[in-house]
Amino acid sequence: MEALFLTCIDNGFLEGIVRGYKSGILTQSQYANLTQCETLEDFRTQLSATDYGGFLANESLPLSTSTIQEKATQILVDQFNYLRGNAVEPLNKFLEYITYSYMIDNIILLITGTLHERDTHELLERCHPLGVFESMPALCVATTVEELYQSVLVETPLAPYFRDCLSANDLDDLNIEIIRSTVYKAYLEDFHSFCGTLGQPTQDVMQRTLAFEADRRTINITVNSFNTELSKEQRAKLFPTIGRLWPEGNNQLAKADDIDQVRAACETVSEYRTFFNDAGVSSSSAHGNGGIDDLAAASMLEDRFFRMEVFLNKQAFLQQFQYGVFFSYVKLKEQEIRNLTWIAECIAQDAKDRIQDFIPIF
Repeated sequence: MEALFLTCIDNGFLEGIVRGYKSGILTQSQYANLTQCETLEDFRTQLSATDYGGFLANESLPLSTSTIQEKATQILVDQFNYLRGNAVEPLNKFLEYITYSYMIDNIILLITGTLHERDTHELLERCHPLGVFESMPALCVATTVEELYQSVLVETPLAPYFRDCLSANDLDDLNIEIIRSTVYKAYLEDFHSFCGTLGQPTQDVMQRTLAFEADRRTINITVNSFNTELSKEQRAKLFPTIGRLWPEGNNQLAKADDIDQVRAACETVSEYRTFFNDAGVSSSSAHGNGGIDDLAAASMLEDRFFRMEVFLNKQAFLQQFQYGVFFSYVKLKEQEIRNLTWIAECIAQDAKDRIQDFIPIF
């Protein structure tokens, strides 16, 4: 009780703010209005009646979906920066951990650009703003992979993940997605461990959410490694050592050769079993005449993972006096931005038959 009281004193205001932000997430009826729009100008008008207000008011016509995505993302970034700017420890450290996943994606983008001798200054414009840190411009000075690796070790908060998992030679030899998965594995395990120090109910809420994220990555890595040069031993090394599938399910997934074996490995978790049953994917259908292939199966699974992620993040708001709401709000807002981008793209491409293929939140 004392711990909850102290949490309320230090973070009660910010928790109230983030719950206020959450109340502004688009509802089913607002999505229905957006899907009826004939043009992006109508789309902007409908959004102006929501909490987004006039965020596109100063944009000249014709609007582009990339502009809508960029401006919606900037609203999330501004909200997050306000929360972070007013947070004290350990909430401030928790919010910092949230940004690490975006930093990983940004650094991988810069590594990819360096490998292909592209101008890293141009790549900076494509970096996610939540993953931008003060010393990021220093990474653009690097002209070789070796120089970039040394800069990452010195200039970024992700130095421990790279130092403990990879060497400069790996950046030349490994597939870039293997690098991403290796670093993300270290990040998830570290974040999971940190949440274990925060006490209840944050520990319970966040470790449940991170366990799902770990399992999702493990399943995706397995499915995406089919028919590639990635060995089963290498595959197993990319699996996070947390999650509801670990260790038994991870061991089975490390040996899996097709979708059926992936399904069998996930049988012990009822929610995951439902994903596969609803998807109707199997190795026989994946390789039969006119059947779906592994890529389509992976896409169907990913859609169900997004739906499960939304469900878990909505559940986080059912408990008070815990940090999980900050993480969950960011994830729910990201899904909303994906929804807006999808609807806007369908309007722009006149693809109304697919405009309902988004994941509503409330």
